[in-house]
Amino acid sequence: MRVLRLALFVCFALASVNLLADTNKQQLRIVALAPHIVENLYAIGAGAQIVGTVEYADFPEAANTIPRLGGHQGIQIEKLLALKPDLVLAWKTGSKIDDLALIERMGVEISYSEANEVEKVADELLRLGKITGREESAKHAANQFQQKLRAIKAKQQAKSSVAIFYQLWPEPMMTVSKNTWINQLIEICHGSNVFANNQTDYPLISIENVIVAKPEVIILPEEKSKIKQPVIDWQQWPEVPAVKLNQFIQVNADLLHRFTTRMLDGLDDMCNKIDQSRAVIEDAK
Repeated sequence: MRVLRLALFVCFALASVNLLADTNKQQLRIVALAPHIVENLYAIGAGAQIVGTVEYADFPEAANTIPRLGGHQGIQIEKLLALKPDLVLAWKTGSKIDDLALIERMGVEISYSEANEVEKVADELLRLGKITGREESAKHAANQFQQKLRAIKAKQQAKSSVAIFYQLWPEPMMTVSKNTWINQLIEICHGSNVFANNQTDYPLISIENVIVAKPEVIILPEEKSKIKQPVIDWQQWPEVPAVKLNQFIQVNADLLHRFTTRMLDGLDDMCNKIDQSRAVIEDAK
């Protein structure tokens, strides 16, 4: 009996320690230096812990009230330090390396988002759940993400390949190669990126390159930007199969370009639109 009471006491003590640890984690003051980190924190119920963030961190609506500290052009370090964060969550691709190094030198702990593959969004959610003491809600969000991703992949499994040109930016014209997140999404929709084998991740290209590549579909992401995007009059080049068949797809860049759970909404929309183009292309053959 004494051994049983001792075992119960130890279990209770350990549970109390874990509860205290989770409570402390849930009180961390966090600076999130990327829009996708902000979204993922809100997705697991930790949004209220964010005390500072960057431009374009605009989802959910509550995120718009968080103080801004700059963006990919640079972080206002003094303003960041004034917020007295316990932790900075950053993304090396989205911030200047010099800024991140300075934050570390100032003694602020930094943890980096490593999401670079579609499937790893679930891992990112679990990692943030562990950091913030919200592991159960993170597991729930991760499971939902994985289930929806499996359903989208299953729906696309037997589809024929379609030659895709993803016009990431119009001027200078930019696209994506095989090593990018966007290329992974195109492949899930059974699209074949006509610039997949380019030597750089985000190559600059010309109209002539597109003519030679012969895409059957041109995807035009709608990107939020302070700079108005020029519009390319593709009808000048009817020799491009996508132009000849008028197969242009508009997609939501805020969904597709962020490593978040909402990405699957953008992916499902893109796959459905490619399906519609696929039917037109097959009828024309």
